[in-house]
Amino acid sequence: MGRRQPEVIHPKLVVHLAQDFTAFNAPAADDVFIALGTTIKVAGSQQAFRAVDFDAVLTVARAARAAGARKLGIVSAMGANAKSTVFYNRVKGEMENAVSRLGYDRVVLARPSLLSGDRSALAQAKRPAEKFAATAMRLLRPLTPANYRAIAAADVAAALVNTLQATHTGHTVLLSGEMQPR
Repeated sequence: MGRRQPEVIHPKLVVHLAQDFTAFNAPAADDVFIALGTTIKVAGSQQAFRAVDFDAVLTVARAARAAGARKLGIVSAMGANAKSTVFYNRVKGEMENAVSRLGYDRVVLARPSLLSGDRSALAQAKRPAEKFAATAMRLLRPLTPANYRAIAAADVAAALVNTLQATHTGHTVLLSGEMQPR
């Protein structure tokens, strides 16, 4: 489910393109992966940010659970904490708490650090400060603890899929360092 057509098409991949997820009805699935998210700057306000990073994520997770999904993998954020004084981290933490109560047999929450990679293919706005931070992080990589290193979205996706498939029940939080390639 997303706002853009994915580059990879597979017979088991169900694509739902929408700007609004309130009327979303999930197809039957065993495993569900959610990587919905935005920034406050792109969203335009804290309320609009929350509508994507909390409301839309929870709506998709609820719909998938109602359609029979048993395993859920979500890309969250480093620092997610429902009690945080930082709005972004608080919303991510509240989302994690909410989806964890939906009755899935298995929930894996990935908390990556700065996601690296080319965002132009996704028609996303340029983020000069983020690009600078990624360059600095790359130069300081040997000195930077693994949880704080920039990470490729593909590495986050692989870790999320592998962890969700590895066990049948429970709740796991994957920190960025655990998702870094060895």
